[in-house]
This record gives sequence, C-alpha cells and structure tokens, in this order.
Amino acid sequence: MKDLHKILQDITQLTLKIETDYPELYRSLDENPLTLPVDSHPEIDKNVMQVYLKSLKEVLEHYVEEQKIEQDNRN
Repeated sequence: MKDLHKILQDITQLTLKIETDYPELYRSLDENPLTLPVDSHPEIDKNVMQVYLKSLKEVLEHYVEEQKIEQDNRN
C-alpha cells in the first residue's frame, strides 16, 4: 500500500491537473487549499486519503467521458 506522503503527492498532482486542464471541473469540486477542518481533531488517515484520491480519479474519468460523449454528439 502507498504511504500517506505518496497519496498526498498524488492528490496534489491530480488536483493540479484538474485545475490546469479542466478549470470548469475544478470549480465544481469546491476545493480550497485554505479550508480548515471543522473538527478540532479531524481523523484523516491513509485510508481516508486513499478514498479521497480514488473519488477524485473517478470524478475526472466521468467528466472526461461525458466531454467525449458531448463532443461525439456534436460531430
């Protein structure tokens, strides 16, 4: 399994890719690097971050697929 540091790097890279290549998607993610946790002691561990990374990948894949379908329909 990936260690937490690697997972965080992957999340950062993927988020940057989304922000750069798909800014309209990035805006809808409601991501904000300055967001502070609501809980005073949030439990964020490797598993939580893996789930988050997976969800980001799924959102991007779905978005790209939808864009492809829309493009195909225009042609």
